[in-house]
Amino acid sequence: MDALNINSRRSFLKKTALAGAGIFAINAIPAEVFAKTDLVKLTILHTNDVHSHIDPFPSNDPKYPELGGAVNRAALIKKIRTEEKNVLLLDVGDIFQGTPYFNLYGGELEFKLMSMMGYDASTIGNHDFDNGLDGLVKQLPHASFPFINCNYDFSDTPMAGKTIPHKIFIKDDIKIGVFGLGIELEGLVEKRMYGNTKYLNPVVKAAEAAHYLKLDQKCDLVICLSHLGYSARAKQINDVDLAKQSKNIDLILGAHTHTFLDKPIPYTNSDGKDILVAQVGWAGIRLGRIDYIFEKKSGKKASEGYSIKISKKSIAI
Repeated sequence: MDALNINSRRSFLKKTALAGAGIFAINAIPAEVFAKTDLVKLTILHTNDVHSHIDPFPSNDPKYPELGGAVNRAALIKKIRTEEKNVLLLDVGDIFQGTPYFNLYGGELEFKLMSMMGYDASTIGNHDFDNGLDGLVKQLPHASFPFINCNYDFSDTPMAGKTIPHKIFIKDDIKIGVFGLGIELEGLVEKRMYGNTKYLNPVVKAAEAAHYLKLDQKCDLVICLSHLGYSARAKQINDVDLAKQSKNIDLILGAHTHTFLDKPIPYTNSDGKDILVAQVGWAGIRLGRIDYIFEKKSGKKASEGYSIKISKKSIAI
Protein backbone atom coordinates (compact mmCIF):
# COMPACT_ATOMS: atom_id res chain seq x y z
CA MET A 1 0.00 0.00 0.00
CA ASP A 2 2.94 2.35 0.65
CA ALA A 3 3.93 2.03 -3.00
CA LEU A 4 0.50 3.26 -4.04
CA ASN A 5 0.73 6.29 -1.75
CA ILE A 6 4.21 7.24 -2.96
CA ASN A 7 3.61 6.76 -6.67
CA SER A 8 0.81 7.89 -8.87
CA ARG A 9 -1.74 5.36 -10.01
CA ARG A 10 -0.05 5.30 -13.39
CA SER A 11 3.29 4.53 -11.81
CA PHE A 12 1.76 1.78 -9.73
CA LEU A 13 0.19 0.19 -12.78
CA LYS A 14 3.51 0.30 -14.53
CA LYS A 15 4.93 -1.91 -11.80
CA THR A 16 2.08 -4.40 -11.93
CA ALA A 17 1.18 -6.97 -14.54
CA LEU A 18 -0.89 -4.34 -16.36
CA ALA A 19 2.33 -3.20 -17.97
CA GLY A 20 3.64 -6.73 -18.31
CA ALA A 21 6.57 -6.16 -15.97
CA GLY A 22 5.44 -8.93 -13.65
CA ILE A 23 6.96 -7.37 -10.52
CA PHE A 24 3.81 -8.21 -8.60
CA ALA A 25 1.63 -11.25 -9.08
CA ILE A 26 -1.99 -10.20 -9.41
CA ASN A 27 -3.00 -12.18 -6.36
CA ALA A 28 -0.30 -10.41 -4.35
CA ILE A 29 -1.82 -6.97 -4.86
CA PRO A 30 -3.43 -5.90 -1.55
CA ALA A 31 -7.22 -5.76 -1.49
CA GLU A 32 -7.08 -2.12 -0.33
CA VAL A 33 -5.68 -1.16 -3.72
CA PHE A 34 -8.92 -2.06 -5.45
CA ALA A 35 -10.99 -0.09 -2.94
CA LYS A 36 -8.97 3.12 -3.33
CA THR A 37 -8.27 3.20 -7.07
CA ASP A 38 -10.21 2.57 -10.26
CA LEU A 39 -8.75 -0.93 -10.45
CA VAL A 40 -11.17 -3.85 -10.51
CA LYS A 41 -10.22 -7.49 -10.05
CA LEU A 42 -12.24 -10.21 -11.74
CA THR A 43 -11.76 -13.93 -11.11
CA ILE A 44 -12.87 -16.38 -13.80
CA LEU A 45 -13.26 -20.00 -12.65
CA HIS A 46 -13.86 -22.71 -15.23
CA THR A 47 -14.37 -26.45 -15.68
CA ASN A 48 -14.87 -28.72 -18.67
CA ASP A 49 -15.58 -32.36 -19.50
CA VAL A 50 -16.50 -33.33 -15.95
CA HIS A 51 -18.33 -36.36 -17.39
CA SER A 52 -20.53 -37.18 -14.39
CA HIS A 53 -17.57 -37.62 -12.02
CA ILE A 54 -19.37 -36.89 -8.78
CA ASP A 55 -16.94 -38.76 -6.52
CA PRO A 56 -13.18 -38.27 -6.24
CA PHE A 57 -10.96 -40.85 -7.86
CA PRO A 58 -10.07 -43.65 -5.39
CA SER A 59 -6.82 -43.50 -3.44
CA ASN A 60 -5.40 -46.43 -5.43
CA ASP A 61 -6.03 -44.87 -8.85
CA PRO A 62 -2.72 -44.98 -10.77
CA LYS A 63 -3.13 -41.52 -12.33
CA TYR A 64 -5.45 -39.38 -10.24
CA PRO A 65 -5.52 -40.70 -6.64
CA GLU A 66 -8.08 -38.81 -4.52
CA LEU A 67 -8.43 -36.02 -7.07
CA GLY A 68 -11.69 -34.40 -8.11
CA GLY A 69 -15.12 -34.88 -6.62
CA ALA A 70 -18.10 -32.53 -6.48
CA VAL A 71 -17.79 -31.96 -2.73
CA ASN A 72 -14.15 -30.92 -3.02
CA ARG A 73 -14.88 -28.71 -6.01
CA ALA A 74 -17.75 -27.01 -4.22
CA ALA A 75 -15.57 -26.36 -1.17
CA LEU A 76 -12.76 -24.89 -3.29
CA ILE A 77 -15.17 -22.62 -5.17
CA LYS A 78 -16.72 -21.47 -1.90
CA LYS A 79 -13.26 -20.73 -0.49
CA ILE A 80 -12.32 -18.61 -3.50
CA ARG A 81 -15.60 -16.71 -3.31
CA THR A 82 -14.88 -15.78 0.30
CA GLU A 83 -11.53 -14.34 -0.80
CA GLU A 84 -12.58 -12.56 -4.00
CA LYS A 85 -15.33 -10.03 -4.63
CA ASN A 86 -16.01 -10.61 -8.32
CA VAL A 87 -16.16 -14.26 -9.37
CA LEU A 88 -17.62 -15.78 -12.53
CA LEU A 89 -17.98 -19.58 -12.64
CA LEU A 90 -18.30 -21.19 -16.09
CA ASP A 91 -18.42 -24.68 -17.58
CA VAL A 92 -17.60 -25.69 -21.16
CA GLY A 93 -19.73 -28.78 -21.66
CA ASP A 94 -19.67 -32.58 -21.56
CA ILE A 95 -21.27 -32.46 -18.17
CA PHE A 96 -22.89 -35.84 -18.88
CA GLN A 97 -21.66 -39.40 -19.40
CA GLY A 98 -18.81 -41.28 -17.75
CA THR A 99 -20.04 -42.84 -14.50
CA PRO A 100 -23.11 -44.80 -13.32
CA TYR A 101 -24.55 -41.57 -11.88
CA PHE A 102 -25.48 -40.54 -15.40
CA ASN A 103 -26.91 -43.97 -16.22
CA LEU A 104 -29.07 -43.86 -13.10
CA TYR A 105 -30.20 -40.23 -13.01
CA GLY A 106 -29.78 -39.00 -16.59
CA GLY A 107 -27.94 -35.82 -15.64
CA GLU A 108 -30.28 -34.61 -12.90
CA LEU A 109 -27.64 -34.96 -10.20
CA GLU A 110 -24.99 -33.17 -12.24
CA PHE A 111 -27.22 -30.15 -12.91
CA LYS A 112 -28.42 -29.98 -9.32
CA LEU A 113 -24.87 -30.03 -7.96
CA MET A 114 -23.70 -27.37 -10.43
CA SER A 115 -26.66 -25.22 -9.43
CA MET A 116 -25.73 -25.61 -5.77
CA MET A 117 -22.17 -24.53 -6.62
CA GLY A 118 -23.52 -21.39 -8.26
CA TYR A 119 -22.41 -21.86 -11.85
CA ASP A 120 -23.14 -18.74 -13.87
CA ALA A 121 -23.35 -20.43 -17.28
CA SER A 122 -22.36 -23.44 -19.36
CA THR A 123 -22.25 -24.43 -23.00
CA ILE A 124 -23.24 -27.78 -24.51
CA GLY A 125 -20.82 -30.60 -25.32
CA ASN A 126 -21.37 -33.54 -27.63
CA HIS A 127 -21.89 -35.97 -24.73
CA ASP A 128 -24.68 -33.81 -23.38
CA PHE A 129 -26.74 -35.27 -26.24
CA ASP A 130 -26.19 -38.86 -25.03
CA ASN A 131 -29.77 -39.24 -23.82
CA GLY A 132 -31.06 -37.46 -26.89
CA LEU A 133 -32.64 -34.03 -27.15
CA ASP A 134 -35.63 -35.10 -25.07
CA GLY A 135 -33.30 -36.36 -22.35
CA LEU A 136 -31.44 -33.06 -22.27
CA VAL A 137 -34.64 -31.02 -22.20
CA LYS A 138 -35.95 -33.15 -19.34
CA GLN A 139 -32.97 -32.23 -17.15
CA LEU A 140 -32.84 -28.49 -17.92
CA PRO A 141 -35.25 -27.53 -15.10
CA HIS A 142 -32.63 -28.81 -12.64
CA ALA A 143 -30.11 -26.23 -13.89
CA SER A 144 -30.36 -22.75 -12.39
CA PHE A 145 -27.87 -21.41 -14.93
CA PRO A 146 -28.26 -20.71 -18.68
CA PHE A 147 -26.82 -22.77 -21.52
CA ILE A 148 -25.07 -20.56 -24.03
CA ASN A 149 -24.53 -21.55 -27.66
CA CYS A 150 -24.61 -19.53 -30.88
CA ASN A 151 -23.77 -22.12 -33.55
CA TYR A 152 -26.40 -24.80 -32.95
CA ASP A 153 -29.74 -24.02 -34.55
CA PHE A 154 -32.28 -25.81 -32.36
CA SER A 155 -35.34 -24.17 -33.93
CA ASP A 156 -36.75 -27.44 -35.30
CA THR A 157 -36.02 -29.51 -32.18
CA PRO A 158 -37.30 -29.93 -28.61
CA MET A 159 -34.41 -27.64 -27.55
CA ALA A 160 -35.93 -24.66 -29.36
CA GLY A 161 -35.80 -21.62 -27.08
CA LYS A 162 -33.87 -23.51 -24.40
CA THR A 163 -30.49 -21.86 -25.03
CA ILE A 164 -29.22 -18.31 -25.47
CA PRO A 165 -26.49 -17.23 -27.92
CA HIS A 166 -24.67 -14.99 -25.45
CA LYS A 167 -25.00 -13.33 -22.09
CA ILE A 168 -23.53 -10.21 -20.48
CA PHE A 169 -22.47 -10.28 -16.84
CA ILE A 170 -21.63 -7.13 -14.90
CA LYS A 171 -19.15 -7.26 -12.04
CA ASP A 172 -18.22 -3.99 -10.35
CA ASP A 173 -19.12 -2.03 -13.50
CA ILE A 174 -17.01 -4.35 -15.66
CA LYS A 175 -19.02 -5.87 -18.53
CA ILE A 176 -18.18 -9.47 -19.42
CA GLY A 177 -19.70 -10.88 -22.58
CA VAL A 178 -19.91 -14.67 -22.88
CA PHE A 179 -20.87 -16.72 -25.92
CA GLY A 180 -20.67 -20.45 -26.65
CA LEU A 181 -19.70 -22.75 -29.51
CA GLY A 182 -20.37 -26.44 -30.06
CA ILE A 183 -18.54 -29.05 -32.12
CA GLU A 184 -19.81 -30.59 -35.36
CA LEU A 185 -22.18 -33.38 -34.30
CA GLU A 186 -22.39 -35.30 -37.57
CA GLY A 187 -20.09 -38.32 -37.40
CA LEU A 188 -19.52 -37.79 -33.68
CA VAL A 189 -23.01 -38.21 -32.25
CA GLU A 190 -25.74 -40.53 -33.54
CA LYS A 191 -28.22 -38.64 -35.68
CA ARG A 192 -31.15 -39.81 -33.57
CA MET A 193 -29.58 -38.12 -30.54
CA TYR A 194 -29.37 -34.62 -32.02
CA GLY A 195 -32.23 -34.84 -34.50
CA ASN A 196 -32.71 -31.72 -36.60
CA THR A 197 -30.07 -29.68 -34.82
CA LYS A 198 -28.22 -27.61 -37.43
CA TYR A 199 -24.50 -26.95 -37.06
CA LEU A 200 -23.48 -23.42 -38.07
CA ASN A 201 -19.94 -22.35 -38.94
CA PRO A 202 -18.28 -21.61 -35.58
CA VAL A 203 -15.79 -19.10 -37.01
CA VAL A 204 -18.55 -17.04 -38.58
CA LYS A 205 -20.82 -17.22 -35.53
CA ALA A 206 -17.92 -16.40 -33.19
CA ALA A 207 -17.09 -13.33 -35.27
CA GLU A 208 -20.70 -12.17 -35.13
CA ALA A 209 -21.04 -12.74 -31.39
CA ALA A 210 -17.70 -11.18 -30.52
CA HIS A 211 -18.39 -8.10 -32.67
CA TYR A 212 -21.75 -7.65 -31.00
CA LEU A 213 -20.41 -8.05 -27.48
CA LYS A 214 -17.19 -6.06 -27.83
CA LEU A 215 -18.17 -3.30 -30.23
CA ASP A 216 -21.94 -2.94 -29.98
CA GLN A 217 -22.33 -3.71 -26.27
CA LYS A 218 -18.92 -2.30 -25.25
CA CYS A 219 -17.95 -5.31 -23.14
CA ASP A 220 -14.64 -4.99 -21.34
CA LEU A 221 -13.96 -8.72 -21.70
CA VAL A 222 -15.31 -11.22 -24.24
CA ILE A 223 -15.17 -14.92 -23.37
CA CYS A 224 -15.86 -17.83 -25.71
CA LEU A 225 -17.00 -21.12 -24.19
CA SER A 226 -15.70 -23.48 -26.86
CA HIS A 227 -16.40 -27.20 -27.10
CA LEU A 228 -14.41 -27.41 -30.34
CA GLY A 229 -11.24 -28.96 -28.87
CA TYR A 230 -7.82 -27.48 -28.23
CA SER A 231 -5.85 -28.92 -31.14
CA ALA A 232 -6.69 -30.08 -34.63
CA ARG A 233 -8.80 -33.17 -35.16
CA ALA A 234 -9.07 -34.07 -38.84
CA LYS A 235 -10.07 -30.88 -40.64
CA GLN A 236 -12.31 -29.48 -37.94
CA ILE A 237 -11.83 -26.00 -36.54
CA ASN A 238 -10.25 -25.96 -33.07
CA ASP A 239 -9.47 -23.42 -30.37
CA VAL A 240 -5.98 -22.62 -31.63
CA ASP A 241 -7.25 -21.98 -35.16
CA LEU A 242 -10.17 -19.96 -33.83
CA ALA A 243 -7.90 -17.86 -31.65
CA LYS A 244 -5.61 -16.97 -34.56
CA GLN A 245 -8.51 -16.16 -36.90
CA SER A 246 -10.55 -14.25 -34.36
CA LYS A 247 -11.19 -10.61 -33.52
CA ASN A 248 -12.67 -9.11 -30.36
CA ILE A 249 -12.31 -12.28 -28.24
CA ASP A 250 -10.12 -12.01 -25.14
CA LEU A 251 -10.36 -15.53 -23.76
CA ILE A 252 -11.31 -18.96 -25.08
CA LEU A 253 -12.23 -21.49 -22.43
CA GLY A 254 -11.95 -24.87 -24.11
CA ALA A 255 -13.08 -28.47 -23.79
CA HIS A 256 -13.60 -31.73 -25.69
CA THR A 257 -9.95 -32.83 -26.13
CA HIS A 258 -9.40 -33.30 -22.37
CA THR A 259 -6.25 -31.19 -22.60
CA PHE A 260 -4.53 -30.40 -19.33
CA LEU A 261 -3.09 -26.89 -19.61
CA ASP A 262 -1.32 -25.70 -16.47
CA LYS A 263 -2.04 -22.12 -17.45
CA PRO A 264 -3.70 -20.28 -20.32
CA ILE A 265 -1.72 -20.24 -23.55
CA PRO A 266 -1.36 -16.85 -25.30
CA TYR A 267 -1.90 -16.48 -29.03
CA THR A 268 -2.08 -13.55 -31.42
CA ASN A 269 -5.38 -12.93 -33.17
CA SER A 270 -5.95 -11.62 -36.68
CA ASP A 271 -5.70 -8.04 -35.42
CA GLY A 272 -2.34 -8.66 -33.79
CA LYS A 273 -3.85 -8.60 -30.31
CA ASP A 274 -3.39 -11.07 -27.48
CA ILE A 275 -5.92 -13.82 -26.81
CA LEU A 276 -5.73 -16.58 -24.20
CA VAL A 277 -6.79 -20.21 -24.58
CA ALA A 278 -7.37 -22.35 -21.49
CA GLN A 279 -8.55 -25.89 -20.74
CA VAL A 280 -8.39 -28.03 -17.58
CA GLY A 281 -8.46 -31.64 -18.72
CA TRP A 282 -11.42 -33.74 -17.68
CA ALA A 283 -13.31 -35.50 -14.85
CA GLY A 284 -13.37 -32.49 -12.55
CA ILE A 285 -9.75 -33.06 -11.57
CA ARG A 286 -8.82 -29.41 -11.93
CA LEU A 287 -10.42 -26.01 -11.57
CA GLY A 288 -9.17 -23.32 -13.92
CA ARG A 289 -8.62 -19.85 -12.51
CA ILE A 290 -7.85 -16.66 -14.41
CA ASP A 291 -7.55 -13.36 -12.55
CA TYR A 292 -7.94 -10.13 -14.46
CA ILE A 293 -7.25 -6.60 -13.31
CA PHE A 294 -9.03 -3.80 -15.15
CA GLU A 295 -8.27 -0.10 -15.04
CA LYS A 296 -11.67 1.45 -15.61
CA LYS A 297 -10.59 4.77 -17.10
CA SER A 298 -8.06 3.51 -19.60
CA GLY A 299 -9.64 0.13 -20.32
CA LYS A 300 -6.31 -1.59 -19.80
CA LYS A 301 -6.30 -5.07 -18.37
CA ALA A 302 -3.83 -7.69 -17.18
CA SER A 303 -4.29 -11.37 -16.45
CA GLU A 304 -2.74 -14.24 -14.58
CA GLY A 305 -4.04 -17.79 -14.93
CA TYR A 306 -3.38 -21.29 -13.67
CA SER A 307 -5.16 -24.54 -12.88
CA ILE A 308 -5.72 -25.97 -9.42
CA LYS A 309 -5.80 -29.67 -8.66
CA ILE A 310 -9.05 -30.39 -6.85
CA SER A 311 -8.58 -32.39 -3.66
CA LYS A 312 -8.96 -32.04 0.08
CA LYS A 313 -5.45 -30.58 0.14
CA SER A 314 -6.32 -27.77 -2.29
CA ILE A 315 -9.20 -26.69 -0.06
CA ALA A 316 -6.84 -26.29 2.88
CA ILE A 317 -4.34 -24.09 0.99
